[in-house]
Amino acid sequence: MAPRSTFSAASLAREGVGRAVPEVVLAEGTLTSCTFLDDVEAVAVAVGSPVDGDDELQPRAGTVDASLLYGIDLAELAERAAFSGAAGTTHTIDLPRVHVGSAASLPWAGLPHRIVFVGVGRETTSDLRRAGAALARAARGLGRVLTPLAATPHGSATRAFVEGYLLGAYVPVKLSAEAPADGPARELVLIGDGDQSALDSAVQSAWATWLVRDLATVPSNIKSPEWFADRAVDLATAEGLTTTVLDVPALEAQGFGGILAVGRGSSRPPRLVTVTYAPVDGGSGQHVVVVGKGITYDTGGLSIKPREAMVPMKTDMAGAAVALAAVLGASRSGSPHSVTAVLPLAENHVGAGSYRPGDVLRLFGGTTVEIANTDAEGRLVLADALAFADATLDPDVLVDVATLTGAASVGLGRGHAALFSADDALVAALEAAGRETGEPVWHMPLVEDYAPAVASTVADLRHVPADPPGGGAVTAALFLRSFVGERRWVHLDIAGPSRAAARKHEVSAGATGYGARLVLRLLETLD
Repeated sequence: MAPRSTFSAASLAREGVGRAVPEVVLAEGTLTSCTFLDDVEAVAVAVGSPVDGDDELQPRAGTVDASLLYGIDLAELAERAAFSGAAGTTHTIDLPRVHVGSAASLPWAGLPHRIVFVGVGRETTSDLRRAGAALARAARGLGRVLTPLAATPHGSATRAFVEGYLLGAYVPVKLSAEAPADGPARELVLIGDGDQSALDSAVQSAWATWLVRDLATVPSNIKSPEWFADRAVDLATAEGLTTTVLDVPALEAQGFGGILAVGRGSSRPPRLVTVTYAPVDGGSGQHVVVVGKGITYDTGGLSIKPREAMVPMKTDMAGAAVALAAVLGASRSGSPHSVTAVLPLAENHVGAGSYRPGDVLRLFGGTTVEIANTDAEGRLVLADALAFADATLDPDVLVDVATLTGAASVGLGRGHAALFSADDALVAALEAAGRETGEPVWHMPLVEDYAPAVASTVADLRHVPADPPGGGAVTAALFLRSFVGERRWVHLDIAGPSRAAARKHEVSAGATGYGARLVLRLLETLD
């Protein structure tokens, strides 16, 4: 079933998060042997870019077969249309419909009249992901679309294409009285010898990305810490997972000074949520804890942001959404690893109770922190949550994900997340996961010479350097490192790729959902 694209505020609170992605199925056979073409609205075939030394387009999956089926040279039609075959491009041809008495003169009588040429470039995984996204957009508003593209025994090709298709099919939540825009095709059928396991993995990872996008897109007048906590519990309960929610009295009793301070300026109080998945058979894997920054709106507090910088701050909880998507995805895929998501949720607002530059906070476990900038609130809620995870959850691997610093996006742009870790094996695993999912990371150094910058003269630590050495993303990571004990730890600063100014291939405008597929791929490959 195609997902809905328009929601009321009430349905956003109850139904609009965690919606199903469009259906993608495998079918055996070829185009010429397909028995249900009368129920298909469009056929998509692949065309590749010219190879070196050859100016002609390269027919790819299904082009020759479709030409035999339709009785026309589709490759020649693509050439005449000046179709480049570049990855992520499409060209649609609507064949003339058959009139009464003319069926004998038209070889495509009884066949779908719409043919979509899809550019697959050189058929790398990146090219196929882009091709899938392009097909999804070309097929909006249709029913069933049939393609032999990427239905191959090569699981990586199937996965990349299906992920791209489902990510490109995303329609953001919209609060509007306008008629909804055309949604994605009701069903995509991959015909051929496909890899069902790869398809299933692609569907799960795309669903996780949709979830992050949906949560980050919800406006902050709806998305309070309590609302986010309720949605997390709803989604986890539906999966049979264990949850706990700490409200203000519980946070006070256990000493979560960072979360409480950040949340005090808002009329909507903070929460700390944990969601735990354990394999049914007990599993033989590791315990992975994913901590996600959950600032449901960020004004900067008393160190207030400029107006323009506040506009996208409804997405400042993207890290928490990634953590939630990771534990739900682990459950849906039956991961052998136990996974716990820790979601510190607060709204960084301005009010009579706002914390101040110069304050000293006592965080979970007793570490004291001098405050220098209330707009560096993310590292405070993360520090509380990381210390809590280290002390009470006994993780084998501790991962935190956060839209943390502008410095990371200045240094790496919108395409890469900043990766900090001293564990070479985890760095290599995440770099590989980034290449495979199209969510790249860049390993950044934990510069020991910068460590004194987070020292304080009045507390154990200062969360923002008094005399910055530069490298704002590095000093933020060094601050967080103080709260992870001796755990294997990874810090992912996703401030750059979590948001996009415009749609590009499988990446949506606005909230991109970056990080969900990356973390799920790490779980798949973790020893």
